[in-house]
Amino acid sequence: MLSLIVPVYKNEESLPDLLAALQDMNGQLAGSLEVVLVVDGSPDRSYAILQERLPATGLRATLVLLTRNFGAFAAVRMGLELAAGDFFAVMAADLQEPPELALQMLALLEQDQADVVIAERAMRHDPWWQRWQSQLFWTLYRRYVVADMPPGGVDVFACNRAFRDALLALQERRSSLIAQIFWLGFRRAGVPYVRLPRRHGQSAWTWRKKVAYLADSVFAFSDLPLRLLVRAGGLGVLVALALGGAAIVGRLMGWIDVPGYAMTLIVILFFGALNLLSLGIVGAYAWRAYENTKQRPQALALRVQRF
Repeated sequence: MLSLIVPVYKNEESLPDLLAALQDMNGQLAGSLEVVLVVDGSPDRSYAILQERLPATGLRATLVLLTRNFGAFAAVRMGLELAAGDFFAVMAADLQEPPELALQMLALLEQDQADVVIAERAMRHDPWWQRWQSQLFWTLYRRYVVADMPPGGVDVFACNRAFRDALLALQERRSSLIAQIFWLGFRRAGVPYVRLPRRHGQSAWTWRKKVAYLADSVFAFSDLPLRLLVRAGGLGVLVALALGGAAIVGRLMGWIDVPGYAMTLIVILFFGALNLLSLGIVGAYAWRAYENTKQRPQALALRVQRF
């Protein structure tokens, strides 16, 4: 049985098409589909619509309402925890990833060719500014976080039970689910696809969320900020020595009669800014370590209904 996890947030306009696609998929799988819909504290009528329409679909479904918006990755983890299938797949509620993609990934898993299958974007039909932002984001991600990440990024994936259990065993907060997939290893395969245009509503995946996600990924999986800090500190020391040497030579040669106010101010500002940067970076790592010591659940379910 395939368990399909669908996080839902501000998707009320696309839900009729989503339910129709799920019914068609269930038919292709001869009724062996389980759907876990996780409403991630959505402020619209997504939960009410699903609660009303799911019983009439004939789907084996679990509807989850989280207590607030915890984020897509937390919603996916909640869905994976509640799913009972032999194989698991993640699907976006906006249908920009074609539903048949889950079936292609399932075929590879059933043939035991991989433990996890990731969907690799070969092309996307989005406005040019969104394509540019996405390209910049995933370029930085590949450069500083996961070198094996496909150039177009990864949003959906499928896996077997062994991989699901290993993924859920990672209890890190403020981390990246996608980076965890690559960190775990196992046998990995990819399925290329073309991302479809969004037919309903607007994406809630804002630039601010992308920056926060990139920061979480970097701090959770890379010591790059610390290495940059060490280099900046070393460069600052060299600059300070050079300025100090220049001032001494200038004083001995009579080029400087009075100690320069501007030079003193520049040096103070430079090292003050360097200290603030250092504290910020070290503090970011300390905060994430502190978050992990709290042992809080990554998401809380307010209601869980099974149909």
